[in-house]
Amino acid sequence: MAIDPCEPVEKRPRLRVTRRLPSAVEQHLQARFDVRLNEEDVPLSRNDLLDAMTRYDAICPTITDRFDAEMIAAPGATVRLLANFGAGFEHIDLAAARRAGIVVTNTPDALSEATADLALILILMAARRAGEGERELRAGRWTGWRPTHMMGQDISGKTLGLVGFGRIAQATAARAIAFGMRIRYHSRRPAPVDIEVALAASRAPSLDALAAEADILSLHVPASSETFHLVDERLLARMKPSAILINSARGSIVDEAALAAALGSNRLAAAGLDVFEREPAVHPDLATLENVVLLPHLGSATVETRTAMGMQAAANLEAFFAGREPPNRVA
Repeated sequence: MAIDPCEPVEKRPRLRVTRRLPSAVEQHLQARFDVRLNEEDVPLSRNDLLDAMTRYDAICPTITDRFDAEMIAAPGATVRLLANFGAGFEHIDLAAARRAGIVVTNTPDALSEATADLALILILMAARRAGEGERELRAGRWTGWRPTHMMGQDISGKTLGLVGFGRIAQATAARAIAFGMRIRYHSRRPAPVDIEVALAASRAPSLDALAAEADILSLHVPASSETFHLVDERLLARMKPSAILINSARGSIVDEAALAAALGSNRLAAAGLDVFEREPAVHPDLATLENVVLLPHLGSATVETRTAMGMQAAANLEAFFAGREPPNRVA
């Protein structure tokens, strides 16, 4: 069914958007669909999502909206497309969606550069103790410059170990090169030779080997049963006491209790985290530590990136309802 912007609203595909999106995206969607927005911008309850499954032709969810097998198989479901706003789709049961004949799409390309920027922010803040320094200054505890005050680490000449080597990891590597860092990575398959050459990157034989040699270990893998607590007490014990852990991927990849214990006992120098296992909750032990930078999931949080993500979701919606294959279909 092709979409005519001049068509009466009631004949347009019915779309439920679960959170507020950048205004340009909302206006774009309103011009093309019969849209219900989330004006209050609070998470929809499970009952709200179940209701949406039976009242709309498509839903544009975010990573905080869980669509399990039971919800996807809701009696009387009318939804034909879940156009996810975000690259990750671990919150959607893809197998159940396939069984139900529901198409699932994501927005994989739009956020790579902004998330790589954020990874570098975490690296720099953790290495240079920037968060700790700001807290000291704001609290009125700073007594003035002195040669040994709050010394951090240089990152030039250090080894950046990338766990996973997809789009975001490669964009992070490109930025790290400008800071004089050496790039190592581990992924299930080697990257193409031209990419390794362009980024002066080499593949470690195993995750254990990468953890042992990295001065900074940065996580860039999706959330899955295979990556759950990938960074646990055992892997943390393989890292150098001077090393830094960075997570801008998914919170479930890190055993936060084990990380807090390593940081608290100085078995690990520092960490920078933008994601957490039970967002918006943060492990209470992490919140008490000075040698960890904690950010509220800001990886893709720029006006340009969030708008691009929304337009990518819109492109998936428009293609589907025009009878074309959505460009970013995952199920």
